[in-house]
Amino acid sequence: PEEKWRVEHAKMHAKHKGHEAMHAEMVLILIVTLVVAQLVLVQWKQRHPKSYNLVTLFQMWVVPLYFTTKLHWWRFLSTWFVFSVITAYISFRATRKPLACTTPRLVYKWFLLLYKISYAIGIFGYSVVMFTLFGINLIFRIKPEDAMDFGVSLLFYGLYYGVLGRDFAEMCADFMASTVGYYSASGMPTKHLSDNICAVCGQPILVDVSEEGIIENTYRLSCNHVFHEFCIRGWCIVGKKQMCPYCKEKVDLKRMFSNPWERPHVMYGQLLDWLRYLVAWQPVIIGFVQGINYVLGLE
Repeated sequence: PEEKWRVEHAKMHAKHKGHEAMHAEMVLILIVTLVVAQLVLVQWKQRHPKSYNLVTLFQMWVVPLYFTTKLHWWRFLSTWFVFSVITAYISFRATRKPLACTTPRLVYKWFLLLYKISYAIGIFGYSVVMFTLFGINLIFRIKPEDAMDFGVSLLFYGLYYGVLGRDFAEMCADFMASTVGYYSASGMPTKHLSDNICAVCGQPILVDVSEEGIIENTYRLSCNHVFHEFCIRGWCIVGKKQMCPYCKEKVDLKRMFSNPWERPHVMYGQLLDWLRYLVAWQPVIIGFVQGINYVLGLE
């Protein structure tokens, strides 16, 4: 196989010999297109965030599906189908009017569970890749290519479903909060919030802030409003809402999360934002560049 690869490599060099000027032109087209596309996406996101997020979410859902179907990656397709069915049901529950009392907690618990699973899978996949680079796989007599494929696959699964989960969570969070009535886009509360009511789900708070809960604790933000643990974690981290659902005061995550092991989750969310651009828009931009090269007769 190595000799065959060398022969193919030599043939490719012979085929493209003397095309340096054309290759430089293709690289220039790629760089200019990437810069212009980035500027257009930034302006679109600032001026029309709803349409941008909707299109990005659709492409995040469709682009990997197209490539994995073409490559017959049935394992990914099966997990994608299970994720789509459950998330579709959760989203359906979140968009019903009137909103059932149990729906907000069901929605937040599902997306928090998905967030934690994708985070753990991504970290494990990254660890496998790093162990392979350091040769630790040889201790277990695993081939480097097999270990690397396994680690990269897990890393992709974790990051991809982490991105989709965040986007769907944000959509459900906005819709449910506006349905409950405490949150509005203008920033003015539409109901008076009682001291023992969670502004996210609208349900009573049974555990005091100073008490240790059996299933979940109660959190108090810097603005002195209290929330269920699952609700405010989903609102702040999974739903990307860095403010109080009721008064719109910015949430101090370092003060809210006393456990230092939970702080990297915020950085993980920023990584997912970057990956969203890479998965959703990069294939579209590369396809556009290939179209320009084809029109200009560049190979």
